[in-house]
Amino acid sequence: MNPPVSSFAEKDFYLDEFRGRSLLFALRAEDLASVEDLDVAVEVFRTLLENDTRVLVLIETTFSQEERRSLQVLCDRLTVSSPASLPSPIVLPADAEVDELLERIWSVLRTTPLFIGLWPADSDNSLVACVQPIAVRLKLYKLVLLDAAGGITTGGSRLSFMNGPVLRELLRQGEAEWAGLGARRPVLDAVCIALEGGVASVTLCPLSDLTRELFTYEGCGTLFTLTDYCWVERLGIDDFHEVEKLMERGEREGYLKGRTPQEITRLLLHGYGARLGAAPGELAGFCSLLPYAEDRAGEIAGLSTITRFQGEGIGGRLIATMVHEGEQRGFTYLFACTTQEGAQRLFERHGFLRVTPGDVPVVKWRRYDSARLQQIAVYRRELFPLEQGLDL
Repeated sequence: MNPPVSSFAEKDFYLDEFRGRSLLFALRAEDLASVEDLDVAVEVFRTLLENDTRVLVLIETTFSQEERRSLQVLCDRLTVSSPASLPSPIVLPADAEVDELLERIWSVLRTTPLFIGLWPADSDNSLVACVQPIAVRLKLYKLVLLDAAGGITTGGSRLSFMNGPVLRELLRQGEAEWAGLGARRPVLDAVCIALEGGVASVTLCPLSDLTRELFTYEGCGTLFTLTDYCWVERLGIDDFHEVEKLMERGEREGYLKGRTPQEITRLLLHGYGARLGAAPGELAGFCSLLPYAEDRAGEIAGLSTITRFQGEGIGGRLIATMVHEGEQRGFTYLFACTTQEGAQRLFERHGFLRVTPGDVPVVKWRRYDSARLQQIAVYRRELFPLEQGLDL
């Protein structure tokens, strides 16, 4: 069995993202033969349905007695757990045009949030070849490909994230084979076409790890998006709940200091989020740029990266953006305080020098915890501000 989701806050973090959206899951009926994996599927689909998320499930099957039993158990358990009557699975004709498949799907989804379609395993078209045009034509928020082989691994290391340019490079003639991924080229081709067709993101992982992939910061598969690797923008009010949950995680793990509701509100009002993929994008990290008007300085505070994206350059992109923002707003220097060695190295790589607490605004230390003050490292970087007034 997989470890449970580590906290309700993490799970809620992702449920907020999925609420009101449509997700398509593609899997094989043989993967439901395990009681443990069947439990995972039921729990994830039920959780999403209770979250007002529309769930489309396409299952490749041989229609053997064993697979029929697994499919029946899946449907029975979802029906029992649902507040509304759910439809029976629909066998999708392998020779049907895409429009006919879409009509059958929508005839169900117009009255219920769950669609289960069965795809014949002996079809000339593979399951991924079936789901890719459906995902594109419906312009789904997320396509989840459940594959026993899991996410993409190269050199013994799993890639937690891959963007469009990297994916296209991998799909050049011979590149996937050189990387030992020749057998996965059809899946990678389908992922690329889905993203280019308007699907916001594609996830590739095994069914056994689906809960951890969808509902935890760590993840376990590979997330694909089309657009730029990472983009940073100022937070809006619709982001505040999402970022508060990320900050709560940081406080529990000890790399962010505890803050009062008023202090958290100030961070949010001056906060920036790093996102991956097309708007609104998946939140990958956060920091705040707090102004100190009298000193013409700014503080980078609350810097945090979601675990699965650590090592992907998210923190560096946030810091670089804050340096640019600081210069645009007329700050003469930026500073940051941290107890984490990794964060210290990150600031040093971006031109920050370690200084004493006396080298930053004195107001920073008013009512500051004396024990924490003994532990933190303070970093400062001089800026070359533009000749314009402060935009606080």
